[in-house]
Amino acid sequence: MSEFAASLSDVHKYYFLASETVKALRNVSFDVPKGDFLAIMGASGSGKSTLLNLLGCLDRPTHGTLKLDGEDVSRLSDNALSEIRARRIGFIFQAYNLIPQLTVLENIEVPLHYMGHITPEMRARCRILAEMVGLGDRLNHRSFQLSGGQQQRVGIARSLVNDPTFILADEPTGNLDTGTTQEILSLLKDFNRQGKTIIIVTHEPEVGKETKRIIRLRDGMLVSDQKTDASKDM
Repeated sequence: MSEFAASLSDVHKYYFLASETVKALRNVSFDVPKGDFLAIMGASGSGKSTLLNLLGCLDRPTHGTLKLDGEDVSRLSDNALSEIRARRIGFIFQAYNLIPQLTVLENIEVPLHYMGHITPEMRARCRILAEMVGLGDRLNHRSFQLSGGQQQRVGIARSLVNDPTFILADEPTGNLDTGTTQEILSLLKDFNRQGKTIIIVTHEPEVGKETKRIIRLRDGMLVSDQKTDASKDM
């Protein structure tokens, strides 16, 4: 097993639009050690979304190598990438992406359906995760009965249910007020202390400084990779 949850080497991503070539990422290289808590930051158009899509196995590099847990996923088929997304990556979304018709427990269970089956042990794990994010008394509630912070807690529990190699959080606090943002970040820190690797894509400096490390992109290039003051306390 690799010591890195993710590793990028000389990654480029180009989009070909008619006669124009858009160089969304250029010569990006960095490693994400297991147990890291990393923020990817940059202005609009810097390449954050493109990098998120690559790390989430929603797209492939044009050039270069992307490894997840030591496996080169750069040229895998769509079916193989889908399998990796289902089994090895946990996703947290800005808009929560809960299914309104389902209960809290059923929403947490959703990734298990993509794995093909739900055992009693898996369902028990979903209940445990609900307890861990403070929703043990809300298992039968639906999303419209929850606050934004509670909905994001469901999203966090859902991202952990398949015991992923890492969690990829896309602007996870973008729809939350300051107090709730701190609650969600505290929860993510708790899971990071338990050994989970977490990658946050954010434009919020206050969120970035709560992580262990910040990678900054500009015009598709990695311009800095620095530890934060918070890394000393985690």
